[in-house]
Amino acid sequence: MKNEYIPKLSKIKEVIKHTDLEYTFRMEYDGEVKPGQFFELSIPKYGEAPISVSGIGDGLVDFTIRRVGTVTNEVFENYVGDKLFIRGPYGNGFELENYKGKELVIIGGGTGVSPMRGVIQYFSAHPEEAVSTTLIAGFKSPEDVLFKKDFEEWKKTLHVIQTVDTAPEGYEGSVGMVTKYIPYLRFKNPENAVFICVGPPVMIKFTIMEIKKLGIKDEQIWTSYERKMCCGIGKCGHCRMNEKYVCLDGPVFNYTEARELID
Repeated sequence: MKNEYIPKLSKIKEVIKHTDLEYTFRMEYDGEVKPGQFFELSIPKYGEAPISVSGIGDGLVDFTIRRVGTVTNEVFENYVGDKLFIRGPYGNGFELENYKGKELVIIGGGTGVSPMRGVIQYFSAHPEEAVSTTLIAGFKSPEDVLFKKDFEEWKKTLHVIQTVDTAPEGYEGSVGMVTKYIPYLRFKNPENAVFICVGPPVMIKFTIMEIKKLGIKDEQIWTSYERKMCCGIGKCGHCRMNEKYVCLDGPVFNYTEARELID
């Protein structure tokens, strides 16, 4: 019988630096995985941390990691050729079928872009599978932008609005919160529009408020919650919100469910 608690060693294939704090670790992995799912990455004696999947490839999976604690600090001491323990994937992920044939809008704030990156990659490579795809991504400053090379590729096939909260004088890109750009969205058929929104809780709150002003219904919106998922299989209760376990029932939720979840 398979023990879901037992991690496997995974080799670090590549490390991609985004900022001074955020890197993508490209790891060996063979198996089914969906955008939006997460793994537990661990190092003996230091513990483990839940990290969202930020990319999926042939025999590999990406994790975009921010240096914020004991485990992630230690991860940053391990580079190409070294190995980490991983177990997963856990959670439900984003179902691509929900967005095919739709007018898709993806809105991300900061590291919230990471769990959606697999969805963005898919529709960037298969733009004909959606009526249209718009990406609105916000970061604190130009120095905090993640996936810079990806954005250049995405702009070739998607409508991309990349914005920053603040920028130095002379900056030529878009400046302002992601909410600034939502009122300008236009749809051929609003009933066929779907939204994915991921980011800090306050960003999600105000972004969804703006989305609903467009006449979009709750069932047309998906989001993902970041929680301290410890066991990953609904046993420890750390990620429980109301009667939901984010590690099992999420982390991706349709907003008809997400709106009811309270810490």
